Amino acid sequence: MTSPEILLARHGETEWSRDLLHTGRTDVALTDRGRGQAAALGPRLAGREFAKVLASPLSRAVETCRLAGLGDRAELRPELLELDYGEAEGLTTTQLRERDPGWTVWTHPIPGGETLDEVATRLRPLVDELGSSEGDVAIFAHGHILRVLAALWIELPPQGGARLQLATGTLSTLGWERETRAIKRWNA
Repeated sequence: MTSPEILLARHGETEWSRDLLHTGRTDVALTDRGRGQAAALGPRLAGREFAKVLASPLSRAVETCRLAGLGDRAELRPELLELDYGEAEGLTTTQLRERDPGWTVWTHPIPGGETLDEVATRLRPLVDELGSSEGDVAIFAHGHILRVLAALWIELPPQGGARLQLATGTLSTLGWERETRAIKRWNA
């Protein structure tokens, strides 16, 4: 038997992702390009059997899942919501660095938002669930949350997601190297 794979689909482009604004809980719609990216995932997922299809409840993830052809099977999971960016919501890293030089999501507190440790606590039960899945799982969610999930999958701290850049409308695959959790494909 082949070990199950976890396919991570980052939602398609939004105006905020295009403009590099931190987009957490604000429910921003896909752009035309983002809808095209989402639809382009469909042929890459066609013919695959999934034990589960999970999605963030935010519309950009739900619409990406629908346009990719799996929306009728999606289970909305609140633990897949993007990071709560608090006062950083809607701002660029450049703007945030004007008041806190060197600021990054990965190394500095997010005023009024979640810590990476809180995000990891939210995701660890899901990582455990994925690790015992009896079949492939497709997940439709957001850039930072998927990066943290992948870091936890390979037993890194949540800050390890800093090294896993993730573009909109891409597929990544988590799986196994024998009995060890591994990243099989990233940002494809």
